[in-house]
Amino acid sequence: MSTSFHPGRLVMVDIQGKSLDAATAAFLRDNQIRAVCLFRKNLGSEAEVRQLTRDLREAMGPDALIGLDQEGGSVVRATFLPQPPSAMALGAADDEALAEAVGAAVARGLRSIGINWNFAPVTDINNNPANPVIAERSFGESAERVTRLAGAWMRGSLTAGVACCIKHFPGHGDTHVDSHLDLPTVDKSRAELEALELKPFHALREQAPAVMTAHIVYPQIDPHYPATLSRTILGGILREEMGYQGVVITDALMMKAIAERYGYAKAAVLAVNAGADMILAQGNLDEQAQAIQALQDALARGTLTLARARQAAERLDGMARAYPLAQDDYAAEQRKADDALMRRAWAAGLSALRGATPPRVDQPLRVLVQDLVPTDGVSEAGPTGAQVRALFAGHADVEFVALADIAALDWSGVPSDGRFNILASTHRARYGAQAAGWAPDLHLVLWNPFQSLDVAAPTVISWGYADGALAALQAWLQGRIPAAGHAPVSL
Repeated sequence: MSTSFHPGRLVMVDIQGKSLDAATAAFLRDNQIRAVCLFRKNLGSEAEVRQLTRDLREAMGPDALIGLDQEGGSVVRATFLPQPPSAMALGAADDEALAEAVGAAVARGLRSIGINWNFAPVTDINNNPANPVIAERSFGESAERVTRLAGAWMRGSLTAGVACCIKHFPGHGDTHVDSHLDLPTVDKSRAELEALELKPFHALREQAPAVMTAHIVYPQIDPHYPATLSRTILGGILREEMGYQGVVITDALMMKAIAERYGYAKAAVLAVNAGADMILAQGNLDEQAQAIQALQDALARGTLTLARARQAAERLDGMARAYPLAQDDYAAEQRKADDALMRRAWAAGLSALRGATPPRVDQPLRVLVQDLVPTDGVSEAGPTGAQVRALFAGHADVEFVALADIAALDWSGVPSDGRFNILASTHRARYGAQAAGWAPDLHLVLWNPFQSLDVAAPTVISWGYADGALAALQAWLQGRIPAAGHAPVSL
């Protein structure tokens, strides 16, 4: 059988640096690669990003796909655009029109810099408080809320011309392991998945241009392969039973859950045979070439059929033509309006628990905070101590205690001197048992909402730490706005 088809059409790569160097451009052309995923490392100034996406389109052609993760909250790559609220902030506001408006605003910003594919919204249902990687990236713990709000967000994005990608099929909400680091297992029956995890994917399957897979093993469904590589899950459940005809893309194959067990090359072939149309093959040019060569070899041997490869390419062609690359003008007035919308949405989600009320502006305060929270590679870096200090600019008497690691805090060392003690939680990890003795008068949770379960105190949750989230929290601390959101998860 002829294998004139080039498998580079089925591969999305990442690139190094903030501009397209000659060697990478040649690699893209020579391998007929049509898709690039951009990360924080690739995004310089807005002008630099526009130049980069122009150069990528020139190298990859008119049916190019340029994607990134602009979910909102802690997972945003283009931080110079208006900063969208996290899914859970929108879940706390529970306003479909607001979610749709936010989705459209995100897409307007992305189109202006030459992006036509956004790996959002997350349709995972976060029903596991110990989940180390989803948490506030989910709209909530109920299938109904996740489906409603993710569907509204996606409608906004698609109307504004950017393809969406619901993720992570068949559900990453009930894991306690991060698949970037290891291979999670979710030991649920098919009936249990149908009752919860699969509901948003099923409901949104005709609306979603793309679905991203989860690197998770569901042993009761396929004990041998994670969903990304499972013909039972992708080919059987998603394609045949649910009838999904859109694009299926893998989560990154370089994540340890896949790379350390199967290797790039083998995983690429397994994924396409399972039902994926595009593999996300990060790494250096040699590693990317291995994935492409593996697909080429499989076509030559017949272990990957030309019909399956062409079917995948046709789906990708269709999506690229429905959501073509552009660089729309992002008028200053529109941008200002979108920024105001994002801030309004952050404020609508601000939520108070256990009777939390703001301290008086003349009350002596003590604020304990970790000064630096580096990025974990998935999320942006957490808020700094300086950003937390700025929240209290309107308060008369504030003593700040800067901590290298807030998890090591010994509450017995906090003076009992009449100051109102405020604990500001700025990192993602849960505290666990060591926080049992902590007794702040107020707990500010700026990232992982489930930290509120670790500290028994009056609590305000911002669901994130973008400018809009911090502005809303400051306004609440100064008594200017209420915290009117309602937690979409059990806290």
